[in-house]
This record gives sequence, structure tokens and C-alpha cells, in this order.
Amino acid sequence: MELQKLTNGHHQDFQHLEEGCVSFISSDFELKTELRMRFLAPPHLFPSYCLCACCFFQFEGKTSFGMSVFNLSNAIMGSGILGLSYAMANTGIILFLVLLTSIAVLSLYSVHLLLRSAGVVGIRAYEQLGKRAFGHPGKILAAVVITMHNIGAMSSYLFIVKYELPLVIQAFLGLQHSSGEWFLNGNYLIIIVSVFIILPLALMRRLGYLGYTSGFSLTCMVFFLISVIYKKFNIPCPFDGFTNHTAENISIDGECEAKYFTINQQTAYTVPILAFAFVCHPEVLPIYTELRNPTKRRMQAIANVSILGMFVMYLLTAIFGYLTFYLNTEAELLHTYSKVDPLDRLILCVRLAVLVAVTLTVPVVLFPIRRALLQLLFPDKPFHWLRHISIALCLLFIANLLVIFVPNIRDIFGIIGATSAPSLIFILPGLFYIRIVSTEPMKSRPKIQAACFTALGFIFMSMSLTFITLDWVYGENRSGGGH
Repeated sequence: MELQKLTNGHHQDFQHLEEGCVSFISSDFELKTELRMRFLAPPHLFPSYCLCACCFFQFEGKTSFGMSVFNLSNAIMGSGILGLSYAMANTGIILFLVLLTSIAVLSLYSVHLLLRSAGVVGIRAYEQLGKRAFGHPGKILAAVVITMHNIGAMSSYLFIVKYELPLVIQAFLGLQHSSGEWFLNGNYLIIIVSVFIILPLALMRRLGYLGYTSGFSLTCMVFFLISVIYKKFNIPCPFDGFTNHTAENISIDGECEAKYFTINQQTAYTVPILAFAFVCHPEVLPIYTELRNPTKRRMQAIANVSILGMFVMYLLTAIFGYLTFYLNTEAELLHTYSKVDPLDRLILCVRLAVLVAVTLTVPVVLFPIRRALLQLLFPDKPFHWLRHISIALCLLFIANLLVIFVPNIRDIFGIIGATSAPSLIFILPGLFYIRIVSTEPMKSRPKIQAACFTALGFIFMSMSLTFITLDWVYGENRSGGGH
């Protein structure tokens, strides 16, 4: 382990403590400084901190840097990418770029706060950070927010399967219209996919085992991006298939004109969609736990690479998708392509790739929910396969119910993004940092930044919920149900 490697060749004593931990006492100043810097312990707390530092290494991670990047990127990348072109259509290119960049930078800062808090107390469980900061209510709050967000994420992924898989099968069979067979019923298909594909992967004991499937999932999404870019230069604008859809709202003159700044009643959904697209925080600490040679700097580098890669992919997808359909872009990009040619072979392959990608993402986001529930309901119990399997079955059952009964993917993105995303990105990491990092005074610059970061989360949540509520009350009646 890293602690032992650092102590080689130095004068040292080891004092065995509870649960197999070892407290390290060294008279070597340089070694002591190195350990303190590595584990972020302040000088006057270093002796007592050794217990927490050592507890970090009770579990020896085996997941490589690359596999960790795949898992975290896969957690970030999900069905949210399908709504980004729609978001750009309702904000304009410049405003979208500003919002996307801001959310990406803020997400990186919140990961820094989370890792800083975890490093100070030697805890790599989101729920335990909540308990350390606010007692048992904080633990419950963290578990509830993670559960709510990731169930919403699972539901949005399965929602794609529900509506895209029947179209893929229909195109494969050469049918112009659905003839009512059971294998063209999306509700039946998501149950089959959940039982025979998602459940076996969700039963893996460790998240690191999913690194290979995460890498394959990202490859599928890269193929999706390449296809979106290619189609930009092969689909004319205006396209006749959109005439009836846009006749009431869009003039022909402005139908194929890019907008740089746009504000309309659908803009309220843009920030929640973007925030939801970058949420990976429930997976950060589990991935940190299973990382080989774990350090804060190494985990922060994984987050930097993952978020930067997803930022580039998001931006390219949004721009080329928007510049293909302009104001005709729908909330779900693949549905827009289906209006051009439902039997297009490339689009059929793209649908298959997206279906594979989102299906393989579901087990990744299920792991943090199960971990949160285990921490909440069975905090002192050892691993048991019955609990492991039962929780996975219950979570998939709930997600399937949501997908079957929630009629519009925008509702999932908007509501989940407006509530849980601000909590996971802004509010909880900021509050954890303020409460846990007690060595810094409240008036210090890092604490003030964390407090402002937390306040921004509350403002963002309030504004988003207000805009979405107003859109429901007034916008739906005028727009005839939206997208």
C-alpha cells in the first residue's frame, strides 16, 4: 500500500489500532510532511489523522486510471446528450456555449470540494460525508438525493430504450408502421432489456468490473457524434417533412437561420438539462475507492479528463445537431432524424449504438444508489448477496414503472435536473466543505467561495423550479403539449 511504500527506509513505529488500521509515527520531518500533504492533514492534527489516512487503504483498489476515466465518463454521458441540440435551439449558440462552459467549470470545482472533504476525514462514501457534516439527518439527506437523482437517470436511459428499440426492430423488419405485435411494444421491451442485460451487469460486486462495458458504451457515443456531424452535410434545410410540424410557429424565412441568443418559454428547461448532463458526483467517491494508487490529485485528474472529454462531445453534438434542423430540433434528437427517413441505414446503426450506450450506463448509475441504501439501511452489516441482489431488483422495478407511466422525457430531465442536480453539484459539496474542513476559518477565501457556491445552488434550484412550473401552467396550454 502507498502508506507503506512512503515509509520505506525511514525511522518508524507502527501502532496497531482497531479494525486493522495502523497509526504511523515518524520522527522524519520530510516523510511526515509528505504524508501530511498526500492526505491533506493539517500539521497539528496529523497524529490523530493517521487513523483516517490508514482507513483509506483498508480496501486496495485495483481499477486503473483509464478504466476509472471510462466509468466516470460513462456516468456523465447518458441520454442527456440527446437533448442538447434542443437546448441550443432554445438558447442560441453563444448563450449555450456560455452555459455549458459554466456548468462544466462548476462541476470540476464541486468535485474538488468533494475530494477535499473526503481527504480531510478519510471517508470515501457520500452518505458518510453527510453524516460527518450534519449527523444522521445529513446521511439520510445525501442518500435520498443520490437515490432520487440516479433513479431519474436510470429512467431517462430506459426511456430511450422504450421509444427507440421498437423503431429499430420495425426498421430491421422493413415495416413502415407498427402492426401491434408484442415485440414492437416499448413497455415489454424495456422489461426484457432490464432483466436479461442490465440486471446481470448490476449484480457485479464491484464498479471497477464495468470499465470494459463503459469503454464500449463511450465508443458507441463517439459513433453517434460522428454520424451527427456527417448528417449535417447530407440533410437539406428546409426539409419538407417538417412543414406541417412548424407551420403554426415558424416562418419559412427564419426556419434555417442559426440564432446566437434566444429566449423563449422553453429556455427554462435548458439549464436543468445542462446540469443533469454533467452530474457524476454520486459515482466520484465509489470510483475513488476502487482506484489503484488512490490520491486526491490522481482522482481530480480523472475528473478533469472525463469532464473535458464530455464537454467537447456535448458541444460538437449540440452544434451539429442544431445546425442540421435549426428551430425544428425536437427534445429527443433521434426522433428528429426519424422524420427525415425512418429506414435510413446509418440512423438505424446510430439508434443501435445509442441503445447499447444508454443500456450499459444503467448499471453504472445503479451502483451508487445501492451503496447509499446499504449505508442507510444496513450500515454495520457485511456484504451479503441477498441484499445486493434484492436492492438491484427493486431499483430496476421502480425505474421501469417510471418509464412506463411518465409520458415525456422532458419532464424527467427538467424536474430531476432542477432538484437533485443542484444538490449534488452545488449545495452538498459546498456544505460538506464548510462543515468538515474545520481547520480553515469561516472568513477564509476557500470557505467564502464554498458558501457562495452553495448559495448559487439554492438560487439555481429555485429559479429552475419556478420557470418550469410557469411553463407547465401557461406554456403547455399555448403550445399544445410541448415536445
